[in-house]
Amino acid sequence: MNLKHYAVAGILAFGAALPAVASAADLAAGKAKAAVCAACHGANGIAQIPTYPNLAGQNEQYLVLALKAYKNKQRTGGQAVIMQGQAAALSDEDIANLAAYWSSLPAGGGK
Repeated sequence: MNLKHYAVAGILAFGAALPAVASAADLAAGKAKAAVCAACHGANGIAQIPTYPNLAGQNEQYLVLALKAYKNKQRTGGQAVIMQGQAAALSDEDIANLAAYWSSLPAGGGK
């Protein structure tokens, strides 16, 4: 390896050692908005219906992108019509708060 490779490896190693940046979203607001989601995705983010996804512990950025895709009608499969209707009323702030809330919950539902 030449010096360039060592420099790149060092930068990557340093970046991996940095703590993740905390979300500026409002978890309490996300929890309040999540009451509607609980009907399908469960109060603890673990869906009781196998075809519905669990939200607890899901990657925050993934949830943001998914909700925005539903809102913009870019997702069309499965239960998309239902999710499009739910997401249509959400602001970007609502989406950020919901994503932060669901991602903050333990992936196994606390089990």
